[in-house]
Amino acid sequence: MTTFWLIAALFVAAALAVVMRPLLRQRDSGAGTDRDATNVKLYRDELAELAREHAEGSLSEAQHREAQQEIERRLLEDVQPAAPAAATAPAGNRAGRWAALAVALVLPLVAVLGYLQFGDIKALDPMVRQEGHPVTPTQIAKMVEELAQRLKQHPDDAAGWAMLGRSYAVLGRYQESAGAYARATALVGDDANLLADYADTLAMARGGNLSGEPMEIVQRGLKVDPKNVKLLALAGSAEFAQRNYAEAVRYWERSLAEIPPGSDFRRVVEGSIEEARKAGSLPAAPEKKTEVAADSKSITGTVKLAPALASQVEPSDTLFVFARPAKGARMPVAILRVAASQLPYTFRLDDSLGMAVGNKLSSQAEVVVEARISKSGMAQPKPGDLEGASAPVAPGTSGLQIAIDRVVR
Repeated sequence: MTTFWLIAALFVAAALAVVMRPLLRQRDSGAGTDRDATNVKLYRDELAELAREHAEGSLSEAQHREAQQEIERRLLEDVQPAAPAAATAPAGNRAGRWAALAVALVLPLVAVLGYLQFGDIKALDPMVRQEGHPVTPTQIAKMVEELAQRLKQHPDDAAGWAMLGRSYAVLGRYQESAGAYARATALVGDDANLLADYADTLAMARGGNLSGEPMEIVQRGLKVDPKNVKLLALAGSAEFAQRNYAEAVRYWERSLAEIPPGSDFRRVVEGSIEEARKAGSLPAAPEKKTEVAADSKSITGTVKLAPALASQVEPSDTLFVFARPAKGARMPVAILRVAASQLPYTFRLDDSLGMAVGNKLSSQAEVVVEARISKSGMAQPKPGDLEGASAPVAPGTSGLQIAIDRVVR
């Protein structure tokens, strides 16, 4: 199934390259942020989980369709472009950026939704016998190499080089990915988003080390777009690795101004800031008074780890605690993330931890609260993760006890 989605991603990337080529050729590509991309990634993850559960038979056709329609509705709400923070680019370039953003977000999602609606998700299961021969990783690599060969015939195709960079990164060939991004940035000029991807893959090619040339590329991008979230995140990570904790906090706090309140990515950044403050013995940030909507409908409790699984938890593992509707859509209505080392962990879930406007914890009749120790740092379950869940409870429940007592297979 992973092979199928990788091939699909490459085809979608090819389509995007054709559609967005005129937009990428603009020298002044503007100051984009990762706000919408973060939301769409969450929706894509949710769609993948829905497909898996439907294929396994844990969701009926009606439940699957209802959940899918709910995701589509929230997507349409969340991808409406907000007004720019500063009008520093000509109107024509701003329009081009919004067009590029809309195409980049909507085209892949429409492809996924279309397949999930009309395709046969069970056909993706490698255990199901198919006619003909399945596509192998070797064949995927060959497709990428064919793209590389075509670019030798069209070396001025900036969009093609960017697509090749993304494709190599998906295959884990980071050195070649960095080389492709270098060609793309040389053709496009100082594009903040391309520079962010370039710095990221170059660092991965060097074992995750952002010092030196990757950090120079990050700084170059920040001169173009001082508010670029990915660049600020990379800069903070580079400073943290050098134990410059105050500088790391400064970069990450700048990125918070560009990240939607209550989003999953924002909580990740806030967790990194907290970690840097502790590591550098820095003073805590001034407390901000915030009003929590429908506070009486928050859920509090404690997550504990079953003693039999204690040996399977590493200090680098991540603990997610989240509430899902007991019926209907499976998208979490509240989620928090902390280090697994904080177990046993006393939690509080409320509307301030929601992931989408209009999809609130307080509006649910009943929810299931789940806790998962993730090895990958991602919210989606993977084999080897540890998890536990409550029975359905109503918002307003307090003193809930959740035991993490099983391994994800």
